[in-house]
Amino acid sequence: MESTYQSMRTFADSWGLLYMFVIFIIAIVWTFRPGSKKHSDDAARIPFQED
Repeated sequence: MESTYQSMRTFADSWGLLYMFVIFIIAIVWTFRPGSKKHSDDAARIPFQED
């Protein structure tokens, strides 16, 4: 049991951190990409639309 835990922890410490960093960078790029302003403005107006 101990070796499984240790191997999973080693994997999470190295590749897990890299994976989360890449996902974070993708989210930032996706948010600030050209053309996202219109989509953000549309989403911001959703609560104020009448049915």
